[in-house]
Amino acid sequence: MRVSVSWLREYVDLPADLPTGDLEQALVDLGIEVESVVDLAATVTGQLVVGEVREIEELTGFKKPIRFCRVDVGDANGTGEPQEIVCGARNFAVGDRVVVILPGGVLPGGFAIGARKTYGHNSAGMICSAKELGLGDDHSGIIVLGPDVTAKPGDDARPVVGLDDVVLDLEITPDRGYALSLRGLARELSHAFDVPLHDPALAPAPSGTETPAYPVEVRDTVGCDRFTARLVRGVDPSAPTPSWMQQRLVTAGIRSISLPVDITNYVMLELGQPMHAFDADRVVGPLVVRRAEAGEKLTTLDGVNRVLTADDMVICDDSGPISLAAVMGGETSEVVADTTTVLFEAAHWDPAMVGRTARRHKLFSEAAKRWERGVDPAVALVALERAVRLLTEHGGGTPGAEVLDIDHVRPRTPITLPADLPTRRIGVEYPPARVVALLERVGCTVAQGVDRLSEDPGAVGVASGAGTALSVTPPTWRPDLTDPADLVEEVVRLDGYDRVPSVLPTAPPGRGLTPRQRRRRAVAGSLAERGYVEVLAHPFVSPELADQLGLAADDPRRPAVRLANPLSEEEPLLRTTLLGPLLGILKRNLGRGHRDLALYEIGAVFHPRVGAGSPPAMGVDRRPTDAEFAAADAVVPAQPVHVAVVLAGDLDPAGWWGAGRPAGWADAIEAARDVLDAAGIPGERVEVRAAEYAPWHPGRCAELRVDGAVVGHAGELHPVVVAALELPRRTCAMELDLDALPPTPVTPAPTVSGFPPALIDVALVVDDSVPAEQVRRALEAGAGELLEDVRLFDVYSGAQLGDGRRSLAYKLTFRAPDRTLTVEEAVAARDAAVAVAAERLGATLRGA
Repeated sequence: MRVSVSWLREYVDLPADLPTGDLEQALVDLGIEVESVVDLAATVTGQLVVGEVREIEELTGFKKPIRFCRVDVGDANGTGEPQEIVCGARNFAVGDRVVVILPGGVLPGGFAIGARKTYGHNSAGMICSAKELGLGDDHSGIIVLGPDVTAKPGDDARPVVGLDDVVLDLEITPDRGYALSLRGLARELSHAFDVPLHDPALAPAPSGTETPAYPVEVRDTVGCDRFTARLVRGVDPSAPTPSWMQQRLVTAGIRSISLPVDITNYVMLELGQPMHAFDADRVVGPLVVRRAEAGEKLTTLDGVNRVLTADDMVICDDSGPISLAAVMGGETSEVVADTTTVLFEAAHWDPAMVGRTARRHKLFSEAAKRWERGVDPAVALVALERAVRLLTEHGGGTPGAEVLDIDHVRPRTPITLPADLPTRRIGVEYPPARVVALLERVGCTVAQGVDRLSEDPGAVGVASGAGTALSVTPPTWRPDLTDPADLVEEVVRLDGYDRVPSVLPTAPPGRGLTPRQRRRRAVAGSLAERGYVEVLAHPFVSPELADQLGLAADDPRRPAVRLANPLSEEEPLLRTTLLGPLLGILKRNLGRGHRDLALYEIGAVFHPRVGAGSPPAMGVDRRPTDAEFAAADAVVPAQPVHVAVVLAGDLDPAGWWGAGRPAGWADAIEAARDVLDAAGIPGERVEVRAAEYAPWHPGRCAELRVDGAVVGHAGELHPVVVAALELPRRTCAMELDLDALPPTPVTPAPTVSGFPPALIDVALVVDDSVPAEQVRRALEAGAGELLEDVRLFDVYSGAQLGDGRRSLAYKLTFRAPDRTLTVEEAVAARDAAVAVAAERLGATLRGA
């Protein structure tokens, strides 16, 4: 939110000589994030003056409209003659007063202004738009000063356009909706500097009358618990928005549209009450506030034809929906150039409903931003009166005496607060009188309750005020105050976070990383050392992903947890496999020009607990019991930690040394072996078997087993999956369940032999159906203790071997710990290994 300090001063008596640094620090201390504090006077250097357009010559023959202007800038140019300026804007005419920066000046961003020849004419200076001056984002035309501006040509334009002010750019957290207004910020600053507040919401306003201003029926009093309205007739449609109001709107980042619409935006910024202005002559019949019917359509003010759902709230007339309630109005009833009868509406809408509607339609208007954070329901009539007075003052017209007020707002429920709770929770002494005073400054009504005993099992000692309970009723503008913990936070915030000591706890001795943490770090380090790049994907996926990955109807990875409030309606589910989001990142990187990629991620997947029901309701006033924890944990989805890798392109790059080697299914399997090795699983407990498992290619997929249990899969992705996700051919992947791995066994220190090894190669012919892993295990079993290592280095099939046969060549390494092996010993061990392979698998020595 952007707001000028001069506007703030109308509602709070800030010190006249307040440094901007102190103002910024005060807001930070109150928990309001300050993006920037900008002294606008320093953003534009040089001569920025008021100019009056004397002549306009339309230049033709160019790709875009160009105008050659002569602008009276008084004596600012030193000659008194009109300044010659070339300009492309079309929203001004002869006689208009504009803002001109003369040569030598510098605009925000370091844009220096000079004199040069362009489009065949000399141009000295620039006629400025609001965006060029850093006052807003509107670049559709230059600034044209209104008739209420008294400045003459040559005068300094900074005070005229608000460049003599200081602008705050604030980031308001979701729980502080009241701070999205001048009223809310002024209240906060009055606390910080202990100065008087001039609350604009205390202005007198007429109450609802028996005769309504306009016939309205509210059918859903939960979605809309208050609806007020008032008419103004005989408005001058040509009346401009006063320049001071335009200036403040532009500073806040809101484009000036028309007087009635600008007034609604101005009141929204001032009081925090979003409003809407209808052209009453274009409304057909009475208004009805209701839930939309599924499939109804509405064209909103941004020109988009929107299809509504039953969760949306709409304002309708006899023609159908004319406004998407609390989000954006419709085209059929908007204020237009000839509007003379304006119907102002100020209502109070359900924040959850507004938030869902805004996200569903991707329509995050300024009004919706405030509604979903909470708006004061008590300020509607004041906002209505303020808007009517501004319109009649600057646009003429006669306000109607009738005021509509349909009020179903329920009073706030008092919160019971132990007076010693802030002291016990924070560790700083807060006397009960201080607690009451701070809460009353927030706007709460505090009443003394009955004496009670402290119920905090974690309380240490007896704090001042122990046993005293306060009954606290939060103000209407603070919907975020619902629990005692919220009130404690307010006490600490207003008393000062700097008063809370920062004490680090003493770390207990003998506690390092848990086995699970060590395993995760070891796996991540192993993959990174092998050239894989770690990524962190969002855990949200679309409902279509299961079909894209080819998951069967009964696949346990198909049921997914649906989020109640997703960031995007297109991805409302939590992932059940790492591959979906990981392959999305792979595709994004390929689209940005990367060809050879090896990515990995370690993260949780989420499996719903079918039939688990709903979690128990737990407050924040006490620690949940063990039974409540257990009941809540039984509903939480299972969240095992997985590791996954994806490969595309060349694993070994090409260069002057020769062609590269593309990544293949074997590399994905090797990555799985590396992960299991890094996780501390001995190789003899790992088994690799051929398998069929989506989304992998049925002929190029392996399942990995540890102690006979399947822990993951690796291989080449199915061509159909690759096509559906628009990935390169032969894309490979691996995914393992780290939580399914057994604990890392205690590994004895290896015995290192200083004697030379005996290296023997054997080539065994077996049936195609025999896995190479089984052959390796048979060789290990037969070779005995002298075998140090066995590695497959060649696979061959040919006509001389016969159909359905292939040759597997292994390198055998033999070594004894206490002596140099003889040839006879090594050959005997090799023969024993071959014999076991022949007995178990029917293997024969190639060439024998």
